[in-house]
Amino acid sequence: MAQHPRTSETDETSIADRNNGLTRRSYVRSLAAVATAATSVGAAATAAADGDDYEVIEASGQTITIDSGETWENKLIDMTTGQDVVITAHGTDWTIRNVGFKGENTSGTGSATFGISDTDPSGSSTIENVYLGDGSDSRNASSSGHGQTAFWVDPDHAGHIDFENVNIQGFADNAIYGSAPGTGAGGTIHIDSSFAANCYVSHFRLATEGSKVTNSSVYVDDEGYAGRGIWAWAPGTIEVENCQIEMNGQNTAIDAGANGKATDVVVKDTDYDDAAGISEHAGSNVRLGDDVGTDPEPFIPEGVPRSPEEAAAGD
Repeated sequence: MAQHPRTSETDETSIADRNNGLTRRSYVRSLAAVATAATSVGAAATAAADGDDYEVIEASGQTITIDSGETWENKLIDMTTGQDVVITAHGTDWTIRNVGFKGENTSGTGSATFGISDTDPSGSSTIENVYLGDGSDSRNASSSGHGQTAFWVDPDHAGHIDFENVNIQGFADNAIYGSAPGTGAGGTIHIDSSFAANCYVSHFRLATEGSKVTNSSVYVDDEGYAGRGIWAWAPGTIEVENCQIEMNGQNTAIDAGANGKATDVVVKDTDYDDAAGISEHAGSNVRLGDDVGTDPEPFIPEGVPRSPEEAAAGD
C-alpha cells in the first residue's frame, strides 16, 4: 500500500526527498462529520441520498490515483472494514469533490490519507465538500504527532490548491499539512470556509507567500489532540482572515516560524484564544489588525458537511 511519509514536526529539510448537556464540546462535535474519497477498487455499491447518487467504496488497502483534468466526486468511503485507503492527486486541473469517510482512518504511523500537489506553476486544483470528521483510530493516534495526516501537500506542489467546505477532526497528525512546498516548488494553498478540530501537531499548516486561511474555524477541547491552531512556516507571508481559533488554553493559537527560519503572518477580522496565545520564532512577526480579538466563538461554516453521507451526496 502506498504511503505518504512525513518528516517530524521540527525538521522539514529532507522533505523534498519524499515523493454533549449541550456543552461547547458536544455542540461542536454534534455539528461535525467526516468525509473522504476513493475510486472503485474493491467492493463498490451505489447508494441514494436525498435524490443524489454516490458510490460506496469499502476500504481494503487500495490506492486511488486521480490524474490531471480528472474530477473525482460523490464517493462514500467505508472505513468500518478496518482497512485503509490512500488517495493521490498530482498533476494539474484535478478536482476532489463530495467525498465522505465513514469510520476511523487506519493508516499506519507516518502516513496520510490524501497526498496531493498541482505541479503546474500556472495550474490550479480544487478540494471541496469533504468530510474527515471521524478521525484516526488508536493504532496510529500517537500523541507524539507521528500518526496519520488527513491532507499531505507534496513539496513538488508548484501551482495552487483551493480547499473549501472541508471538515477534519481527530487526526493524530496535521489536518492540512501544507508547509512542504515552502522548501520545494513554492505552490500556494487557500483554505476557505473549513473546520478542523482536535488534531495534533497543527490544524492548518502553511508556508508560502500567497497562502491563506479565510472564513474558517479551529477548535480544540480539553480531551482531544491539542495541536497548534495555525502554524506558519517560512518563507511566508501567510494570511489569516475572518477566522475563529478556540484552543481552550492548549498549545498555541497562531505559531509563526520553525527550524530557525522566520516568517510573517497577517491576521485580520479574527478572534483567537488568548490563553493559548501567539508564538513568534526566529524573528517571525505576527501582525494583528485592529479588528482582531481574543474571544473566539468556534463555528462550522455554512456548506461544510456534517456527516459522510451529506458530503458524498453533495448536500
